[in-house]
Amino acid sequence: MAERRKAANSRKPATRKTARKTPARKTPARKASPKRWSQRVTRESDALDLKRGVFKLTSAKKIASSLKRSAERSSRRKTGAYRSALSMLTFYINRAGKTLPKTQRERLERAKIELKHQFGRE
Repeated sequence: MAERRKAANSRKPATRKTARKTPARKTPARKASPKRWSQRVTRESDALDLKRGVFKLTSAKKIASSLKRSAERSSRRKTGAYRSALSMLTFYINRAGKTLPKTQRERLERAKIELKHQFGRE
């Protein structure tokens, strides 16, 4: 019985020592972090070439008109201009999630309605 205890005790410290010896390494800096994939989609999307800071504009009308302009000028989009603009706006709202301030979320929701008006889809 003493041999069992001795054998069991000798194994445990060995595993602990090896776990402590390996240093904590930082992961190397990457060009495109997987946590920011939505930012990359917004920037490099085939649908639209967005104006920088379009979602941070102060009024819903300005946001909607900028999205409309981008959608109509884009030659890479696969669907209609209205659908591309609305999907990009919805994508931004959904990906921002809980971190989006309430006032900005309300402004972006109003921009959806304004986008409908500008495209004549009431």
